[in-house]
Amino acid sequence: MQRKWFNLVALVVIASVLLTACQPTAAPTPAASDVGTAAHPIKVLFVPSVDAGVIVSGGEVMKAALEKATGLKFEVKVPTSYAATIEEMCASPSDTMGFIPALGYVLANQRCGVEVGATAVRRGLSWYTTMFLVARDSPITDVKGLAGKKWAFPDEASTSGYLYPYSMLKTAAVEPGEKLAAGGHPQAVLAVYNGQADFATAFFSPPVMPEGQAAWKYGDKPEPYDLTKDLPQVKTDDAGKKTLWAGNYQILDARANVIDNAPDIMEKTRILTLSEQIPNDSLSFSPQFPQELRAKIVQALVDFSKTPDWKNSIGSKDFYDWSGLEQQSDTFYNPVRALIKNLGMTEEDILK
Repeated sequence: MQRKWFNLVALVVIASVLLTACQPTAAPTPAASDVGTAAHPIKVLFVPSVDAGVIVSGGEVMKAALEKATGLKFEVKVPTSYAATIEEMCASPSDTMGFIPALGYVLANQRCGVEVGATAVRRGLSWYTTMFLVARDSPITDVKGLAGKKWAFPDEASTSGYLYPYSMLKTAAVEPGEKLAAGGHPQAVLAVYNGQADFATAFFSPPVMPEGQAAWKYGDKPEPYDLTKDLPQVKTDDAGKKTLWAGNYQILDARANVIDNAPDIMEKTRILTLSEQIPNDSLSFSPQFPQELRAKIVQALVDFSKTPDWKNSIGSKDFYDWSGLEQQSDTFYNPVRALIKNLGMTEEDILK
C-alpha cells in the first residue's frame, strides 16, 4: 500500500514539473536597479511645443552629453501632446524624466506624484510674467479700465497669454468685452498695434538694462525707459538678427517678435501692468525615479549648461531657449495650483 502511495506521489510531482516546463516564459520586468542600463534606458520626454525635428536633434546632443557625464543610457522621445507626456510619465514611474511646462508639471504631480528636479532659467530668471498691452495713446490707466474692452490673446491654452491674465481679471471683477483668439503672442500684440483690439495679453521678459545700471527686478516699472530720450530703434546684431531697443535698453517682451511687421511697435503700444510671476518650465522625474540617479542627472545638466553644446540643444532659441537650471521645490509651483483653483479648471479643461 505504501509503495502504491509513493508511486502516486512521484507521478504527481513529475507531472507538475513537466507542466511547469511547458508553460510559456513571461518576459522579465526590468528591475528598478537596471534603470539607466542599455537594457533599461532612461526615457527623456520633451513636450512638442516647438518643431519636433529641432527637439529630436537637440535632444540627441543632450543625450550624448548626459551619457558621457553619468555613464547612464538615455532614450529621447517626443510624445504627441502635453497630455501624452503626462500619461507616459505616470505609466513609467521608475525610469522617466520630462521637460514640461508649469501647468503640465502641476497636473502630473497631482495625478501620480511626478516630482520637480529643477526649473528652467532664461536670461537669469526662473520665472516670467504676462503684460497687459494697450495703445500708447489709450486713456486706460488700470485694469479696471479694461471692463467691456476687446481683448486679444494668443489662445485659451496659453499660460501667460490667457490663463494668468484671465485669473487676474476675474479676481479684479473685470469682465472684458469681445474676445479675440489671435493665434500667437506676436499676433495678439499686432491686434493692438493695428487697432483690432483695445488690449492684448502676451509674455513679458524684463528689458536688459544699460551697462552700469542694476538688473531689472520684479516690482520695477515694466517700462523703465523714457521714450522722449531713450529713442526706440531696431538694430541688427552680428548674426544678422533684428533686435528692439529703447535707447540703451534692449526690449525682450513679446513686442520684440513683431519688429519685421511693426518696427514702430514701441511708439504705438505701452505696457499697462504685469501679472504675478509665473514659474518657468520644469525638469521633472517620474514618482519612483531613483533618487541617486536623479541627483546625478541634475548635476550633469547644470554642468552641460556651461558648455558650448548647450546652445545646440535645449539652450537654442529654436528649442526651449533655456539658459540654465535652478533647483526649486514643489512649492515654487503653488501659484499655478492657485490659478487652477481660482479659475475652477479641471484637467480636461487644461488638456483639451
